[in-house]
Amino acid sequence: MNRTFAWMSALMLTVAVLSGCATKPRQLMPTPLVYQAPNGQVLFEQIATAQQRPEVDLLFITNRAAEDDPESRLPYGQTRRKGMVFGSAEVRMVPAIDWETLKVQSRLAERTREVALELGAVDESGAFPPEPYRIVRAGDNTLGRDPIEMREFDETKAAFQDEIQRRLAMSPKKEVMLYVHGFNETFATAAFTAAELCHFFGREQVCSFFTWPASSTGNFLISYTTTTESAEYAVDHLKKTLRMIAATPGVERLQLLAHSRGTAVLLNALRELMIEAIASGAAPADAYRIDNLVLLSPDIDVDIAGQKITGFVSDPDLTRAWPDNSLPRLLNGRLSIYASPDDRALLVSRILFRSRNRVGQLRPEDISPAMQTYFGNLGRVDLITFTGERTDLFGHSYFTTNPKVSSDLVQLVRFGQGPGDPGRDLLRTGPATWEFRAEADSR
Repeated sequence: MNRTFAWMSALMLTVAVLSGCATKPRQLMPTPLVYQAPNGQVLFEQIATAQQRPEVDLLFITNRAAEDDPESRLPYGQTRRKGMVFGSAEVRMVPAIDWETLKVQSRLAERTREVALELGAVDESGAFPPEPYRIVRAGDNTLGRDPIEMREFDETKAAFQDEIQRRLAMSPKKEVMLYVHGFNETFATAAFTAAELCHFFGREQVCSFFTWPASSTGNFLISYTTTTESAEYAVDHLKKTLRMIAATPGVERLQLLAHSRGTAVLLNALRELMIEAIASGAAPADAYRIDNLVLLSPDIDVDIAGQKITGFVSDPDLTRAWPDNSLPRLLNGRLSIYASPDDRALLVSRILFRSRNRVGQLRPEDISPAMQTYFGNLGRVDLITFTGERTDLFGHSYFTTNPKVSSDLVQLVRFGQGPGDPGRDLLRTGPATWEFRAEADSR
């Protein structure tokens, strides 16, 4: 009976998500506690005058095919493209609002006027050649790449990196923030979350998002399985994207954030990149300049995630030639995992995959003492558990809907605070685990 009830609950929850949430108007996320007036920190202090405008201008890269539904207002849909395109996407604040008013409203715990998000102009700047890339026979036993197609690839890559550099020149921080969304997201909803993060990170970075064809309509079983395979399809494209961003002159750091099923896409792409770097004799931290890697409500099996994160340690032949038998550095900053046992959206994948545990539902007690010690020795790996009032329908988007959690995320990414530093209201529960303090403990 309990299992049947769980299945029915999961079905109803998923149908509700698929039938409505992706199309409802989107309000700007609540103000993180760190900024709330009158004593909060200053939100905007380094933005050039020319950049002080309500709209958020995002760099996007996608392997979504162009939308073919004439009634859709979206530029890209749910089907896969045989390659990637990039460009700019504008997110507007509506009803129309001026910069000074937006600054005030962005620091209020209770806003005095509505601030909603709307997708504005989307301009495609470049398209990489369609895949697979052509090959040519140069001799009886020699295969090579088509030189015309390679020239097209090089020109598009240069245009992509030029666009990053153009944006870097206007950014106080010479870093790129890249957001990767999860299941049941459209191009617009992915842009909205990236814009919210950009806004409350102070608009100091090059703000970008990688959007892949996650299903947002139809039968829930078909949609979820399609999304799972589209996530696999997106790995190679995200890997290329990260490689190009990291190789762009002037980029000093990457801030990588992924939500839900997007965490699996990001971890798989990073795993391949790290193997590339290690095999070439370079430390991944130096090759890709990743500062923070943040996994938000990860929709990934706990054993698979552990293998992705620790695989290079448990493959001695991969690093046997590394100097002094040491282990290469993977990140310059931290790997932070935000989880909640009250995340009801992850119940669907837990049932469908018969997963013992999804990472996004982990509690400190789910981490064995041996693994606590392991991650403590590895260092800079933090599982941060949130329990408390649910601020969104399924408890799956608390990193934007809960001001306490979003504040902690701001302290981590914008201000570089570790989990035990002032400003981050966390209680240590183990060598690698933390939880948000209860209200009574925070006073």
